[in-house]
Amino acid sequence: MPRRNPDTSSLLPPAEDAQIVLAFEDNRLALALFGQYGQNLALIERRLGVTADSRGNHVTLGGPREACEQARRVLENLYEQLSRGHELGQGDVEGAIRLAIAQGSLFDYDAATERAGFEEINLRKRLVRARTPAQSAYIRALRKNALVFGAGPAGTGKTWLAVAHAVALFERKEVDRIILSRPAVEAGERLGFLPGDMREKVDPYLRPIYDALFDLMDTRIVERALQTGEIEIAPLAFMRGRTLANAAVILDEAQNTSSMQMKMFLTRLGENARMIVTGDPSQVDLPPGQVSGLSEALRLLGDVEGVGTATFSHEDVVRHELVARIVAAYDRAGASARPAGRKREDGA
Repeated sequence: MPRRNPDTSSLLPPAEDAQIVLAFEDNRLALALFGQYGQNLALIERRLGVTADSRGNHVTLGGPREACEQARRVLENLYEQLSRGHELGQGDVEGAIRLAIAQGSLFDYDAATERAGFEEINLRKRLVRARTPAQSAYIRALRKNALVFGAGPAGTGKTWLAVAHAVALFERKEVDRIILSRPAVEAGERLGFLPGDMREKVDPYLRPIYDALFDLMDTRIVERALQTGEIEIAPLAFMRGRTLANAAVILDEAQNTSSMQMKMFLTRLGENARMIVTGDPSQVDLPPGQVSGLSEALRLLGDVEGVGTATFSHEDVVRHELVARIVAAYDRAGASARPAGRKREDGA
């Protein structure tokens, strides 16, 4: 853990500015903590309204007392992750910042204890960690329920965590196969005829899931599993009549399913199967007037025993920090455009 000056902000009134000096013992980890060209420190400065000046393995935080304490917790949290051998990405930094903001002023904060409270998924290739409280709740729901809905804007980790959970079940041999599906609906475009076999036709629609698979599993294992059918790519339309047993089944972009398609898919659930449905109710590409199967399912099944629901917001976006602001801006515009007291047609 880093050492900090014991005589910095503890004697200052809350309204006054403070200065905190942190010293990190491992120079190599400190360099990774600060980021290339200090980009991690720059992100902390922008998000928390502090100054963060680094010199060697030291960093000096300046600004409002509470903001400095939040920045200190962020740096201690991230340094503790690095000391455990974890790689650090921008999403980890953003998640730590949001966690610190949500916690407020906790002067007895301990980074190791706090990280232990965030859920993790252990895979052979890497360790997957929740970056926000909503992601942590999502992982808990995945472990507890046979059917889980993950609904929220882009960039919140819905699909990535769903694939990670499915891979973990597959590696532990709790399921025999992984089935990936997605409705073949273009986002306002018409792609026309797509050449190739079934997998080649569906590949463009399932590329985000492929990316997650190759990120979470060894490439050779993924390719072999695709050839043997242990990982199956199935268009939603081809699910009718099947019983999906001993499998981890993921339906991505579920906001683009019709009511009948969603009902058909959910009733495919077989013995010893886990089903994960992800989507963004705010990005429906169905024809005007058609109800989204995801929005309807969330409304009808929210209180059904054995069904878990995880709802994400712009505050859970772990992509580029600008994505969260973009999502928030669209949410505000959508809220102001809807007449007061009028419900949306899709039931959301």
